Amino acid sequence: MGISFSTWRAGGYANAAVPRPADPATLQQLGGQTMGTTWSLRFDNPRMLPLAQVRAAVESALGRVIAQMSHWEPDSDISRFNRAPAGSLHVLPAEFAEVMRCAARWAAASGGAIDPTVGPLVACWGFGPEAREGGLPAAKALADARARVGWSRLAFDSIDGSLLQPGGVALDLSGIAKGFAVDHGVEALRALGLVDLLFEVGGELRGTGQRPGGQPWQVLVDGDPTKSRRVALADMAIATSGDRWHRRSHEGRHWSHTIDPRTGEPVAHALASVTVLHAECMQADALATVLTVLGPDEGFDFAQQHDVAALFVSHGDASPAAKATRAWPAPAGA
Repeated sequence: MGISFSTWRAGGYANAAVPRPADPATLQQLGGQTMGTTWSLRFDNPRMLPLAQVRAAVESALGRVIAQMSHWEPDSDISRFNRAPAGSLHVLPAEFAEVMRCAARWAAASGGAIDPTVGPLVACWGFGPEAREGGLPAAKALADARARVGWSRLAFDSIDGSLLQPGGVALDLSGIAKGFAVDHGVEALRALGLVDLLFEVGGELRGTGQRPGGQPWQVLVDGDPTKSRRVALADMAIATSGDRWHRRSHEGRHWSHTIDPRTGEPVAHALASVTVLHAECMQADALATVLTVLGPDEGFDFAQQHDVAALFVSHGDASPAAKATRAWPAPAGA
């Protein structure tokens, strides 16, 4: 049986935790608010650590991510970098540097389908803390934003974690940082000696260990229009990107928050969502963004080439169509 509270619906964590009568007293739950969304934790607590101690560990880990990488916080490390003068060198905190390494890796591998400098374009299309209101961006504003975007402009030393501000670069790590927050929270919980848990932030999840009784943590992923697929998160993370959230419209045109940094335009293909499985939630989050930008065909080929476990769900005339890469786990009983 899967855990009763975690029903995954092709891009979202659906239901709050609901204990089952058969659950032991050591199987506990916590939740809260973070990053403009929610977090939740289901965990086996054999030593019955105080819940306040567990909550403090989670909130401290999430707070570090916000303090370093939230572009909504004016005093965060990323906001200070974005305001910094041209030529200034910044030695990033360890967590920030780890996320930048991930961003740089997949930016290079995908030809810029994910780009940590995409911030000006995101704002131009009406999203993020610097969002410009008023419909479609003017041609000049869009051109100016494009001129400030380009991951290859960054001089990032992946060894010492230093980053040069070339001038006018506005980092936006929202396509990776939430997944990293999941990983960082899991590591904080492991430091307390908790090893059997399922942790979620805003719909991205990571499971470690197992449920009491030896069964793996499980989630349901929408795929086949007629049924959901149950996936075990045995030391595995899952993340989804898609066009169902954060949308804008103006004069009959509709667009999502996923911007293709290569063109400066919102993605406009048939993909509804991409769900990725990976050992690290940061990697799953980044890859879900990459594949969403690349689209149903190029993205599928990229996932196959890089042995990514991914499920693509596309809009169809009558109903959604799903296609899984060879690394995606086969349905139970197949």
